[in-house]
Amino acid sequence: MRFSLLFLFTSFISLSQTGVDDIIASWKTDKALINGTHSFCVMDAKDGTVLKELNAHTSVIPASTLKVITTSAALGILGKYYRYETKIYFTGSFDKNTGILNGDIIIKGSGDPTLNSEHFKSKSDTNEITDKWVEVLIKKGLKELNGKIIADASCFEQHIPANWIWGDITNYFGAAPRGLSFNDNLYGIIFKSGEAGTKASIKEIKPNYTTIQLEHIANVKAAGKEDEAYVTGDPFGNKRIINGTIPPNKAELEVRATLPDPALLCAEFLQQSLNKAGIKTPTLCAYSNYDAENEVLKKEKNLMHTHYSSALEKIVFYTNLYSNNLFCETLLKTIGKGSSYTGIEKTKEYWKQKGLNVDELFMVDGNGLSRANTVTTHLETSLLQKMYSDSINFKPFYNSLPQAGFSGSMRQVGKGTFIEKNMRAKTGYINRARGYCGYVKTKAGKDLCFSVLFNNYNCSPKDMKLKIEQFLIALAEL
Repeated sequence: MRFSLLFLFTSFISLSQTGVDDIIASWKTDKALINGTHSFCVMDAKDGTVLKELNAHTSVIPASTLKVITTSAALGILGKYYRYETKIYFTGSFDKNTGILNGDIIIKGSGDPTLNSEHFKSKSDTNEITDKWVEVLIKKGLKELNGKIIADASCFEQHIPANWIWGDITNYFGAAPRGLSFNDNLYGIIFKSGEAGTKASIKEIKPNYTTIQLEHIANVKAAGKEDEAYVTGDPFGNKRIINGTIPPNKAELEVRATLPDPALLCAEFLQQSLNKAGIKTPTLCAYSNYDAENEVLKKEKNLMHTHYSSALEKIVFYTNLYSNNLFCETLLKTIGKGSSYTGIEKTKEYWKQKGLNVDELFMVDGNGLSRANTVTTHLETSLLQKMYSDSINFKPFYNSLPQAGFSGSMRQVGKGTFIEKNMRAKTGYINRARGYCGYVKTKAGKDLCFSVLFNNYNCSPKDMKLKIEQFLIALAEL
């Protein structure tokens, strides 16, 4: 045991003292890397001087490091104080004396991804966002609704990026943006497992719909120590298929899946909040709409309430800290006024005007989930250098990046080394593609920006992470 501890300690010292050039040289003979692609670029953050690079102009898959491109563009195009507005209208006639509304309530979405989001809801706050809306409606005199509750999500195109794979799109990380997002566009499938090798059973669905029936086909076994269950199905349909494994003897284990209709769930929650407050409604009055040409929505409307989201800089903070695909893809659609395609074009145009060579950027989404995205490490590092010089947006952007050894997906990277809390970086990982891009303050006090990306390596994701970590630690010596 004493020898093992000495070996680990010696390995750690060796890891922390290995130079960048030695590490790069080792990549050339590493059997796990020689058949893949690796690229990096390191610049002086102040003047943009390239200090080290390898294959820096080669197109590689960025995974979630692509989020730095989308979130920084959102700050520049929309502004850090931008807020989404969700408006509540009514149609028909509203008698303030009797409190009776003979007409419909319309929840008009603007794409806000934070409605009822776990990231924007205090753990001590047991009220739903719809409860708070009802408090406002009560103050307006509402006592009874004779009509429908229509959740209008028509401000965004309703589609999934074509290059997302079937195994991703109905899992929690594949939640697509909607014109009216709600509850992070997710729901929980609660499993109960028994002895190893037995089939787990569905215990509960939460939250569940009242107006539509979800169908679940589960073939989940009790095995292993990790949650390895995954969900497939039509993202807009009501059927979900769950396969894989979960640990044995769990009284409750939640597998999260994407909601087929987040807007409908929002309307149902509003109806439940109205009823809870004693306001009468028809039995089933919740509906959703994704059609901008819907004739019902063309009726004359009266504004009752406007809900404002948190400022964009806070949304960007959670997007990068937790690598939230829904938030990032929503920002892209917002830039494109509801269209992902337009959002990509405007993002590229924004960075082209800032002096970047966008021929080195190919985007099919904004968050990096697709393997069809490609970028060069030179472009990512150049973008980071441009942001460093942005007196308005650098601080909120920089603060959104996880800190090495401390927060988010960088929590376990560089822990106990000099880069702990001296490096902030966006991580990226999808199958056989891993990377990091961000900033580091060296031992000499110099600010550097960097991007390092590896594709098609022949080792485990964990081993690849350790190889890159060695490189990141060595950057502090430059």
